[in-house]
Amino acid sequence: MVILRATQRVLRSLPQAAGEVAVSDNALGDWYVNRLVIDRRPLLLLMSCASRLAIFTPARDVKGLPGRLAQIVGARLQRLGASEDVIASEIEATTHVCVGKTVDRSVTGQLVDFAKALPHYLPVNGLDESTLISAEDKLAETPCRAGRSCAEVIWPLRTAITLLNTTW
Repeated sequence: MVILRATQRVLRSLPQAAGEVAVSDNALGDWYVNRLVIDRRPLLLLMSCASRLAIFTPARDVKGLPGRLAQIVGARLQRLGASEDVIASEIEATTHVCVGKTVDRSVTGQLVDFAKALPHYLPVNGLDESTLISAEDKLAETPCRAGRSCAEVIWPLRTAITLLNTTW
């Protein structure tokens, strides 16, 4: 099971769980989600709490996001080059989703930082699927928590692969 932690803007559109669940049992931890608009196109920015790995997806059918989360995460892990066994295990662990409020201000702040950086990673002539994938790849190489000691800096790509390989 995984917890999908949504900002207030997105939380209004999602069905919330009756009780709060303590922890996710997948490798990448809770997934945070925020809604943003780039070139008049609404997008959802999803971010893994544990690795800070970012995923962009169109903001269509926000209510159906919990049901699609495993598929979205699986597609991102395939683009990372993770093994099929690891991807299958993470998808299975991400199939059951509970929705809750954001609880980690560090991750919420990173969502805001990534949302502000996104326009600089996109071409001027438009936004399409390939440009979003390219932006995801650039954000995967962006250090998070860089103001802390070197051991505490999170490199999303490296951290995601390490977490996936050690867990599964």
